[in-house]
Amino acid sequence: MFIATRARAALAAAAALAFPLSVHAAPGDRALRVWAAACAACHGTDGHAQAGMTSLAGRNADELYTLLIEFKRDVRPATVMHQHAKGYTDEELQGLAQWFAAQAKR
Repeated sequence: MFIATRARAALAAAAALAFPLSVHAAPGDRALRVWAAACAACHGTDGHAQAGMTSLAGRNADELYTLLIEFKRDVRPATVMHQHAKGYTDEELQGLAQWFAAQAKR
């Protein structure tokens, strides 16, 4: 029984090594939509903000990414954005920037 248990453990380890999950995999569209929904309270649904807030829809992805990274690294002053940005990896922020950039402006 001990040998069978060790054999199963070895097989499971070999399978895990054969099919590694990338930690830096680009987030899928579903994940991006869920994350973007967290931005809706201030920046509106799909990045279309109400008057007085900044719309994100249709903005340049590189500019959005730079802003998000600056918030994350406390380079740019903010009230709450620095806390929000710190909750995401750089790759996730890049994905969000691209997602908002792809939304049509109104």
